[in-house]
Amino acid sequence: MIYLLSAALAVAYARGQSVMSVRRRLTDWRGIACFVTGMLALLGAFSPPLEEAADRLFSVHMIQHEMIMVVAAPLLIASGSLPVLLWSLPHRGRLTVRNVMRASRAREAWAFLTAPLNASVLHGLAIWLWHAPRLFDAALNHEAIHVVQHVSFFATGLLFWSSVFYPRRRDLRGQAVLSLFATAVHTGVLGALLTFSRVVWYAPYGSGAIEDQQLAGLIMWIPASVAYLVASLLVARRWLTESEWVVRLQQ
Repeated sequence: MIYLLSAALAVAYARGQSVMSVRRRLTDWRGIACFVTGMLALLGAFSPPLEEAADRLFSVHMIQHEMIMVVAAPLLIASGSLPVLLWSLPHRGRLTVRNVMRASRAREAWAFLTAPLNASVLHGLAIWLWHAPRLFDAALNHEAIHVVQHVSFFATGLLFWSSVFYPRRRDLRGQAVLSLFATAVHTGVLGALLTFSRVVWYAPYGSGAIEDQQLAGLIMWIPASVAYLVASLLVARRWLTESEWVVRLQQ
C-alpha cells in the first residue's frame, strides 16, 4: 500500500512541478531534490528488510521511526510539496481546495494546527504516548494499530516541520525556534530514559533485549536530538539573515 501511495504522490508531484515550471519559467531543482530524498527516506523506512529487522530489534524500529519523523517529514516540507501538489489538480479541484481553505472554520483550524507551539505539542504527544509500553506493545502485536502509530508520527511530523519552517507570521518565528529546541530536549529525555532503564519496556522484544533497548535510546537521544538542534540553529540563522536584509532595504 505504501508503494502505491508513494507512486501516486510522485506522479502528482511531477505533474505539479511541470505546471509550476511552465508558469514560473524556472525549475525548482532544490525542491525536487528534497522531495526525492524525502520520498526515498520514507520508502526506505518501510522497505521489507527494515520492516523485518524492526520486528526483531527495537533499535531498528527506532531507526525506522526517526527516518519517518526526522528525515522524511522535514525534507518533504522543505521541498515545498504542498503548493506543488495543489497545482497537480485540475482547475476545478484547485478552486474547490481554495474555497474550502477560505472558509473561516477551515482557516481557524489550520492556523491552530500550524502554530509552532501547538504543532510541537501534538508531535510531542504522539511521540510520548506511542512510546508508552502498553500502546507500543499493542502496535507491535496488531498491524492496524501499528499503521495508526506510523501515520500519527508522520502526520504530526509534517505539521511540526511545516510550522517551524514556514510560520504564518513573522512574530511566530521565535516560537518556531523554541519549539525545535523544546523538541530536542524532550525527545532527548525520552531517549535517556530508554538508555538508562534497567528493565525492558516492551514485552514483545523479550526480557533479554536490554542492550538493544539502550541502543535504541541512544539513537533517539543523540542523533535525533542533534538533528532538531541543528535545525533550530539553521532556522534562526535564516530568519536573522532575512531580518538583516529587511533592515537594509528600509534604510
